[in-house]
Amino acid sequence: CTFLLLNCLSDWTVNPPVLLFNFSISQEVLTLCGNNMNVRITSQVGSGVFSDFSQIQFVNVSGLINSWDPSTSTITYRQQLMYQFSCLYPLQYLVNNTELSVLAVKDNNGTFVSTLSMGLYSTADYTTKLQIPGSGLQLKTRIYVQVKATNLTNKFNVLLDRCYATTSPYPTSSTSYDLFIGCNRDAQTKIDWNGISQVALFSFEAFRFVEHKNRSISTFYLHCATRLCENSTCASLLPRCVRKREVQSPVQKSSDVATVSSGPISTRVDNVTDLY
Repeated sequence: CTFLLLNCLSDWTVNPPVLLFNFSISQEVLTLCGNNMNVRITSQVGSGVFSDFSQIQFVNVSGLINSWDPSTSTITYRQQLMYQFSCLYPLQYLVNNTELSVLAVKDNNGTFVSTLSMGLYSTADYTTKLQIPGSGLQLKTRIYVQVKATNLTNKFNVLLDRCYATTSPYPTSSTSYDLFIGCNRDAQTKIDWNGISQVALFSFEAFRFVEHKNRSISTFYLHCATRLCENSTCASLLPRCVRKREVQSPVQKSSDVATVSSGPISTRVDNVTDLY
């Protein structure tokens, strides 16, 4: 890359002055600049609710930045300035937590941006958006869930570690119900795609929380702990499931996983009078 291809700024507030470079690590820019992105695999033991996961992936981005010479002649008397760089960080470090329902996937400079979203559907082909009536969905209605990454280099896929429901819109709600954690899943939950594409797909049957007894409508929110995986090795990162599913307080998520959430999902029970 040359200085003109980058968002290059000088910072005279420090001593000595420095140049600040801000450049995308998208596939297009990497090719344009002749740089390389390599995924290196290493083994680390997970912690907390993700202790079943033994492999953490690292991304290495390396290349060089050249100064621009405005000379139009065959020779020049200007010195060439060339910076060689190499950056190594966990692939999951690309995932940052932001507001519910939308989050950014980016590098430390905020230039590698991808939107991760969750969509709810009513049909098995994931084409018809789920419409939730004001009176709530009937219990055991099958809900189809799509978690999708956009504007993401094709080197990476989306991998869901855990999807669960809470009675509040916040992933750290005091009570949760696991639809699946790794390969251990609720009997009514079906996983269609996971770790094989930039789209993850699964479905489950609508239910109600026991704490909402005596209410005609039960409202809950869906959350999925999500990370990226290099597409040729995603299969090796699928977890070993050893724990039983249960209603529990969610464990604090590790920094290499981001949580994407849905809006409110309401279910109904007929012939029940609300008591407060």
